[in-house]
Amino acid sequence: MRRYETIFIVDPDLSGEEHAPLFERLKLLFPQMGGFLVSIDEWGLRKLAYEIKKKTRGHYVRLDYCGTGTLVNEIERFFRIDDRVLKYLTVLIEEDVDLESLKEELAKAEIKADRPDQVKESNTEPTAAVTVESETDTTASQTVPVESNKEEL
Repeated sequence: MRRYETIFIVDPDLSGEEHAPLFERLKLLFPQMGGFLVSIDEWGLRKLAYEIKKKTRGHYVRLDYCGTGTLVNEIERFFRIDDRVLKYLTVLIEEDVDLESLKEELAKAEIKADRPDQVKESNTEPTAAVTVESETDTTASQTVPVESNKEEL
């Protein structure tokens, strides 16, 4: 199985309610075609580099997924048919992906994201102390070479 990334631009005139059916339809393609959706990142409304279908802005969305070439073909076919999608680009990220290890990494990242408050509170004070010490050390180390250069001259 291969890992792909697809970035597509949706018509900016659509509301958030009109984006939802598009995303739901995309999410249904993955189990049907034997793929695995890693993530959907909505980048939001951005200015286009050039006009596309008389639009100067677009809603950017990034898909990260694993699948075969038939899944990519089906996703791109869906984008060509749907008028709400202005442009799309699919890139191969990784040739051979171990799906089980990828799912484990995602589960670990999700667990880590669930408890960020505990980690931040426990690490806040030591980090500040280390930063102060490192600033002091760099100042001292910077002065030493300058003095040694004067003695050599």
